[in-house]
Amino acid sequence: MSAPAPSSLAIVDAEPLPRQEEVLTDAALAFVAELHRRFTPRRDELLARRAERRAEIARTSTLDFLPETAAVRADDSWKVAPAPAALQDRRVEITGPTDRKMTINALNSGAKVWLADFEDASAPTWENVVLGQLNLIDAYSRTIDFTDERTGKSYALRPDEELATVVMRPRGWHLDERHLQVDGRPVPGALVDFGLYFFHNAQRLLDLGKGPYFYLPKTESHLEARLWNEVFVFAQDHVGIPQGTVRATVLIETITAAYEMEEILYELRDHASGLNAGRWDYLFSIVKNFRDGGEKFVLPDRNAVTMTAPFMRAYTELLVRTCHKRGAHAIGGMAAFIPSRRDAEVNKVAFEKVRADKDREAGDGFDGSWVAHPDLVPIAMESFDKVLGDKPHQKDRLREDVDVKAADLIAIDSLDAKPTYAGLVNAVQVGIRYIEAWLRGLGAVAIFNLMEDAATAEISRSQIWQWINAGVVLDNGEQVTADLARKVAAEELANIRAEIGDEAFAAGNWQQAHDLLLTVSLDEDYADFLTLPAYEQLKG
Repeated sequence: MSAPAPSSLAIVDAEPLPRQEEVLTDAALAFVAELHRRFTPRRDELLARRAERRAEIARTSTLDFLPETAAVRADDSWKVAPAPAALQDRRVEITGPTDRKMTINALNSGAKVWLADFEDASAPTWENVVLGQLNLIDAYSRTIDFTDERTGKSYALRPDEELATVVMRPRGWHLDERHLQVDGRPVPGALVDFGLYFFHNAQRLLDLGKGPYFYLPKTESHLEARLWNEVFVFAQDHVGIPQGTVRATVLIETITAAYEMEEILYELRDHASGLNAGRWDYLFSIVKNFRDGGEKFVLPDRNAVTMTAPFMRAYTELLVRTCHKRGAHAIGGMAAFIPSRRDAEVNKVAFEKVRADKDREAGDGFDGSWVAHPDLVPIAMESFDKVLGDKPHQKDRLREDVDVKAADLIAIDSLDAKPTYAGLVNAVQVGIRYIEAWLRGLGAVAIFNLMEDAATAEISRSQIWQWINAGVVLDNGEQVTADLARKVAAEELANIRAEIGDEAFAAGNWQQAHDLLLTVSLDEDYADFLTLPAYEQLKG
């Protein structure tokens, strides 16, 4: 390992945490500082480029495949690097934050992969950022255990061969980590999360027969993927492990990235292992980019936009074809249902929907899919087992029958569904309830039997914004206005108070969450990410 450069990285306004010195070592912080010095300037340029591209979409109300990268798409000779043994079979992946209990439960879940999440399922409190890293270190050294103080139940890891392979998701490029600064400037959260995890675990994972594997969120272009590739090349050299050890799966969860799937795989080809269809953020990205595009870009209620909608079919079919053409895994979307301990009928109906969704994905050629709860692992496993059998994946299904045109991906008006009053109420309910929990440090929250994370809150507030600004008339004849949104939000706040009682209401962040939702839903200047103003209000 090369000697780290002297670190001018400072820990700012952070309460000391138990065992933090095991994560925030001088060498690890020097590594993060070096990542910051080398790569943050380019990160800043790429964020500025996002704004320029968004302005162009506002002007033209269209998107197309890039003419300047046509040669990459036309060249059939290149493939991504072969998958390492630990990532050959990804038929079921479970997602969740890296708190101690979830770490054990996810590793033990029976899923092939655990997406260990520092992004949308984790509110970036200092405690979550640092102790999440510590939990993963403890898991790899098998020193992790957990006893629930409330129930007295104890949790411990199963044997190594039964544990899921970890694919860690750092924060997106747009989020900074205010508690770690170099020369007074916050370090990008992506580099903090990646840097600490890679520094501590890369060699340890190799010794376990695995490697440092990552999910890359919120990517908007192949140039952003190129930056990640440069980070990987430097990091592997720095700690002295072979090039190509890192593997990355990119979430295609922005509409712009959907037009650059091949280019994204090409930029990461020595480190790429697949693409994932991230449904909620994808819908959020469509609204964000085409929010002033008029009626034809208005999305109906989020729950009415299923994966069988024509424009969503185009997106997922293109993803499978692209991945298999280039030798990469195609990973499907999230089953977000949280089983009820009280209502068997709710479970029965939901399990059938999950089964149908996973049967469709396996039938379409996906190599695996996501679930949010351990009880869904067997259902998803059964769907993929039926199609895959003993094969680890189905990359041999090239899907050459798929022919997606640029316009197909943004044919929002091909969906036969309209916004409803119930949809507006649901968006407000989910928005307030999720933001309140996020402000308490919880990033993954069960609301109405669904696991909600930052992506679902984003689509909720974006739809409210879009419906107001497009003058949408709902099924009950009411036009969506700022006043109507305020009325629905006030009613929801009163309902929550009645539901949980005055004491619990006062102890929570309910008024603050209500106010923040209305701010990001009603402001004329649309906030690029809800988590940016929310982070300013997050304690810890």
